[in-house]
Amino acid sequence: MNRRDFLAASVALAASSALAREPKPAPLNGKAEACIFIWLGGGMGQVDTFDPKAKGLNKGSPKKAGSLYDSVPTAVPGVRVCEHLTKTADVMDRVTAVRTVNHKVIDEHAFATNLVHTGRVTSGNVVYPSLGSIVAHERGAAAQDVPPYILIGYPNVSRGPGFLGSKAGFVYLTDTNSGPAGFTRPADVDDKRAAERRKLLDALGSGATPGSAVAEYEAAQAEALRLAGPTFLKHFDLKTEPAKVRESYGGEFGQRCLLSRRLVEAGVRFVEVSHNLNFLNGTGWDVHNDGIDKQHLLIQEMDTALSGLILDLESRKKLDTTLIVIGTEFGRPPEFDGGGGRGHQGTTFSLVLAGGGLKHCGAYGMTDDAGKSIVKDGVSIPDFHATIHTALGIDPTKELHDGPRPVPITDGGKPIRTLFG
Repeated sequence: MNRRDFLAASVALAASSALAREPKPAPLNGKAEACIFIWLGGGMGQVDTFDPKAKGLNKGSPKKAGSLYDSVPTAVPGVRVCEHLTKTADVMDRVTAVRTVNHKVIDEHAFATNLVHTGRVTSGNVVYPSLGSIVAHERGAAAQDVPPYILIGYPNVSRGPGFLGSKAGFVYLTDTNSGPAGFTRPADVDDKRAAERRKLLDALGSGATPGSAVAEYEAAQAEALRLAGPTFLKHFDLKTEPAKVRESYGGEFGQRCLLSRRLVEAGVRFVEVSHNLNFLNGTGWDVHNDGIDKQHLLIQEMDTALSGLILDLESRKKLDTTLIVIGTEFGRPPEFDGGGGRGHQGTTFSLVLAGGGLKHCGAYGMTDDAGKSIVKDGVSIPDFHATIHTALGIDPTKELHDGPRPVPITDGGKPIRTLFG
């Protein structure tokens, strides 16, 4: 061995010895058994909600960048939120607003929505599974008469199972009063007739190749037959809830959140609740121009629903086992546009965690005085996903498979360790 090779080998040996001496991080143990993922489509402005800054001015000339509203103290000393989140402020000791989430994808709704749901940028040759589908795949339903994943909102590919296939897909509904369509049997088909029809279908099974489109169709059909009938649909009957409980959640959006609580109690592992119907301000969270004028109504609606959900779960001793997540595709800048509204911002924004057995601190991470740049403790989208998966007892480094290709559950994400006791 010449001198150069000897030195190289010595350096490599020393490096490997040093790595071997470094203590491995202690494993994190999640306590959550289910997740309620509240989706605020359009882009919730962090400076107007969970990361308030000095007050700005969006009318007149010149406009002044900053939060549109005053802030209020919370149950966590030093942590403040928007004045329209007063009910949530009282329970912020059960909440962590992760204020330094960020991504570098184009600040366009579809791209960013896909990223926040799947943890990866859109690919030309791989359709990645959503957060809900991964949880469904890894944990399954907690009871036999419900599916593992239900979407209260409109379906799209970003919320879907991707390469995991239809078994990791969702059942969806857009109307809390009627429940999901297609699961009600005709009046003349009782349990006995349904069982006889199923036997006929089983006898006609095609023996399709596993993993094929036909096999996926047969699996979806079998799942629909399994769920059809009153046993599953009874979970959607909100009229069985006491009036006081229903009122504590507020309006239509709140009733969706109440339904999500009923579903996780029934054994659904992941429920996505989309805030996308009957927007009180006419535009939703995408507050360009004068869409911002009634943004406070959205915030108040979210405040009532979120605090109602937290307190209801807590009263039923389910908060520590139910992780609540608030997701949105990006934030909004502190500057106001020509019409008085706000544009899009992915450099830093707030996503929210509550319950789930986490060690909550009110707020995690620090942004600058404008809410545009990260000062401390940045959190990538894969990191945020890793935190959710870890809370649910799922290893975020585990590899799934798209055919022969291994795909880790997260793209190198690391959970926020301080949230785990």
